[in-house]
Amino acid sequence: MSFVASSRVLMTSKLNPPTARAVQVPRASVVDKVVGASAARLVLVRAPAGFGKTTVMTQCMSRMEEAGQVTAWLTLDEADNDVSRFLWYLNAAVSRLTEDGRDIPSLSECAVMSSGDAALEIVARLSEHQSAFALYLDDFERIQDSAVLGLIRQIVEHLPRRGQFVIGSRNLPELGLGRLRARGQLLEIDAHQLRFSVEETTDFLISRRQLALTQEDLLKIHDRTEGWVTALWLASLALEGHHSPETFIERFSGADQTIADYLAYDVLELQTESARQFLLRTSILRHLNPSLCQALMPDADADRMLRHLASTHTFLTPLENDGRSYRYHSLFSEFLKSQLQTQYPEEIPRLHHAASRWYEQQARPVPAIDHALEGGDFGRAMSLLQAHAANLLSQGRMRLLSRWFSTLPAEQLQRDEHLQMIWVWALCFTRGPTEALEMLEETGLEHSDDPTIRPHVMAIRPLTLSMMDRQEEAIEMGERGLPELPTCQPFADMALVNSMASSYSVMGLYTKARQLLDGARDAQGTHASSFNVMYSESVEGIIDMQEGRQRQAAARFRLAVGATRQASSFSQANGNAWAGVLHAGAIYEQNQLELAARLLHVYGPLARDVGLPDHMLLSDIMLARIAFTKGEIDQAFRVLTELEHLGYVRNLSRVVATTRLERSRLLLLQGRTDSSRQELDRAGDRELWQRVQTLRMPANDLEYLELAEARWQILAGEPDKALQLLDRQLREANDEHRYRRYLKLNLLKAMALHRSTRIRETLETMSEVLRVACSEGYLRLIVDEGPAAGNLVLLFSQNLQDSSDRTDPILAGYIQGLLEAFGPDLQEQAGATEPENILLDPLTRKEIRVLQLLSEGYSNSAMAEKLFVSDSTVRTHLRNINSKLNASSRTQAVAIARRLGIF
Repeated sequence: MSFVASSRVLMTSKLNPPTARAVQVPRASVVDKVVGASAARLVLVRAPAGFGKTTVMTQCMSRMEEAGQVTAWLTLDEADNDVSRFLWYLNAAVSRLTEDGRDIPSLSECAVMSSGDAALEIVARLSEHQSAFALYLDDFERIQDSAVLGLIRQIVEHLPRRGQFVIGSRNLPELGLGRLRARGQLLEIDAHQLRFSVEETTDFLISRRQLALTQEDLLKIHDRTEGWVTALWLASLALEGHHSPETFIERFSGADQTIADYLAYDVLELQTESARQFLLRTSILRHLNPSLCQALMPDADADRMLRHLASTHTFLTPLENDGRSYRYHSLFSEFLKSQLQTQYPEEIPRLHHAASRWYEQQARPVPAIDHALEGGDFGRAMSLLQAHAANLLSQGRMRLLSRWFSTLPAEQLQRDEHLQMIWVWALCFTRGPTEALEMLEETGLEHSDDPTIRPHVMAIRPLTLSMMDRQEEAIEMGERGLPELPTCQPFADMALVNSMASSYSVMGLYTKARQLLDGARDAQGTHASSFNVMYSESVEGIIDMQEGRQRQAAARFRLAVGATRQASSFSQANGNAWAGVLHAGAIYEQNQLELAARLLHVYGPLARDVGLPDHMLLSDIMLARIAFTKGEIDQAFRVLTELEHLGYVRNLSRVVATTRLERSRLLLLQGRTDSSRQELDRAGDRELWQRVQTLRMPANDLEYLELAEARWQILAGEPDKALQLLDRQLREANDEHRYRRYLKLNLLKAMALHRSTRIRETLETMSEVLRVACSEGYLRLIVDEGPAAGNLVLLFSQNLQDSSDRTDPILAGYIQGLLEAFGPDLQEQAGATEPENILLDPLTRKEIRVLQLLSEGYSNSAMAEKLFVSDSTVRTHLRNINSKLNASSRTQAVAIARRLGIF
């Protein structure tokens, strides 16, 4: 079978639900619950193995289709923890669902597809689908990757009104179930509901399995299985040929944890000798087809045996409509493997060797290596790795490589320095730079005499140091390797050039950085590398961003994310996380918050896994700000707390301190100046910030101690102090060509001038800020400063109407968009008249609490969750508050309450 054909088989097996069997019992009561739960965004069918989750889901799917509802199916496996692979299959399932005529990418195209773009396309296509639909995901417990889970959370959150996910899982998935449950958008079907009733047990054993059992026998077996579907199925197989059903039922115990093994043993013993040997020896396979099984058992008629076992329903599930490929039921497979280990342990290495050879002949090196390792044939595994590891490295299969190398005995790897070097690269992008450096030292590769190893060592050393925030050491180390370029290892050469360009840019040595990047681009014509395109464009995009060329930076980041469409990438997941977070930042700056959040939920977890400090900070701070803007205040602070904890765990003091600055900023926006001051003081590690000020860290271009101090002074009522600090900072930013920072500082200066009632200077400064911001498309840089900045935009807008610039359509359009970005409360505040300081009717304790939460930025739904009441109750409180305070808006109500000293 060719690679393309085998891929098509796998795709077909995953996108089609298992074929319904005649012996299936209709689960009408459960199906009715699911089909009737039209308001549920998510239906979770959760139970241990063998409770009939898949059967219930297929019956629900059939019922929905009969009612004219569109459905699609996807069976998950461990390999779907790879974001790109999961997205490809999900994209294929959505194509079946929407029938929008879009082509499904091939496997080779999938390998180079941007995971972020694919995720966004899927969400958009589902959102465009107008009719009712349900997407079924089975075996969800196999998904552990945080990025994949985050992606599903986002899709569920943004499903259109008539869309629904139906998920089958053995465990409780991390999909924000609490929020869905509180909103009434979750239906849970658990093991208790999946158990067979007495009537269903009778239907199954008597009507469908046609066993001659008494009513007493039926009651006993139902009682002892507690309606566990697989136990009943296994029992029915054993009872078929049992000479004494009564004896079997008497010794049958539903409470016995070994029930599955016991019953499977009885089933196995009832098979013919040839069938039994076939079952045992093919149990090592994840998927079965005649050719592969024949390779394992040359003397057997594999095709005939597979058809026989399929016809007798012996735990063989077809994977194709033509019945040529199968898999064993997982419980039965585990039992068979344990029996094989007990009865024929000497056979296991031979069987894995045969499977490995078959996969190698099919040009499928990944399962070939898997079987070699599982069979303990480390020599063969090494040989296959020597042939394919470099290519897999260039494809970005870092997690796979790391898992394999962890399995190989140390003495095996010690024989091959090239594979050791690949393991160091894999560790760097899966478990972080610290472990990569430790492995580099343990292997002694730094002292290798092999001329092909030295370029890799010279490249990875500065890269890991840079990832650990040790830029000075990274440059010192990297400059030793630059004079030796080019070497015989173009991949390592390009990695060194790009990592050095990155370090130079962080040190503010932009000229050197650009020279290296230009050289890297010249070399890419000869040694094309999508990873290096991504890296080069990301680094130069950061320089553009810090020098105030926001539009150009955004274009570079988009190019960097899309680079892997052109060729195999160094790291489809982790490499794209490098560019993906930056691209999400550009999207965020444009105030496309939902789109930015979706990107960050894909790329953020990958950045955290690798341990990139700047990307961790950028990602989580943006997510916290998005949550805060949506009124999800608790979620915003939760994100920051988790980020701070991660900084502690990984000993990243800059992450901890920057997180505290952001928490101080949010508290300040809530009007909690004292709490904000305390958080600011906790972040004030002067030695740390002195070092940060000498560097050009992407995450700290706008987030550093002096700027945060000026912001606090402005909003806490000390604008004159802030002006002194800002003037000094503005001079430094201008001298250092940090024009993005200069723009932010100038905005804060305008805010300080306004607080000092220096209106003419305020308008002059604000004019300068807004004209630059308009030319480069800045939105969030201004909006993130909250109502104080919004008032200045409104003031400028009103002044603009009376000036000669009112005819400038670009500036006028930009100002209008900026005002809309601040939200409706700004316009309400502008039109509010001064209220009478008279409380018409005393506020209740609950109403005061609502006002406090309202002043802190909570949305209606967030307040409802926090107060344990419904959304309608919150709206009632707000109406009462407005009536009692004689207020016309939320903003005005808060202002009046503060003026009256209510809180």
